[in-house]
Amino acid sequence: MAEEAKWYVVHTYSGYENAVAAAVMKAAENRKMTDLIREVNIPMETVTEITDSGEKTVERKVFPGYVLVKMILTDESWHLIHNVRGATGFVGSDGKAIPLTEQEIYDLGVERKEIVVGYAVGDEVKVIDGPLAGFIGTVEALDVDKNSVSVVVSMFGRETPVDLELDQVEVIKE
Repeated sequence: MAEEAKWYVVHTYSGYENAVAAAVMKAAENRKMTDLIREVNIPMETVTEITDSGEKTVERKVFPGYVLVKMILTDESWHLIHNVRGATGFVGSDGKAIPLTEQEIYDLGVERKEIVVGYAVGDEVKVIDGPLAGFIGTVEALDVDKNSVSVVVSMFGRETPVDLELDQVEVIKE
């Protein structure tokens, strides 16, 4: 199929999230629609609760009553979701399912983008964006998860560390 699968939010009865997720995947397999319905996800978080008996770590649903489904929206896939017991429909307006944006997907941690950085700590880089564009410095620290790089540049005769985003610098080719 030429169309790309997108993430949609399905509203469920409270407490039915796991049952709906399992039923959607089972129905997709039974109807041979796994090419349309690719993945089901229930965002979870690990929380430490403090009780009378001490601390305990539990998994908790981030959005109780909702399930995320990665799918290609067609009439068949729409009906499959609506006919699953415990699912009340898609989140959207006027009964139309609205997919999540790339930023929302990234913020929820549903999918991770792999960032490939062409430089490492100790490499000489050139700042290509922002107020320091054109400055040359040395990479002091990298944090790919936070999309940041610390570069030491020479400003006014002093070595100054500057925090930038990963795409604001490029390695100097020799």
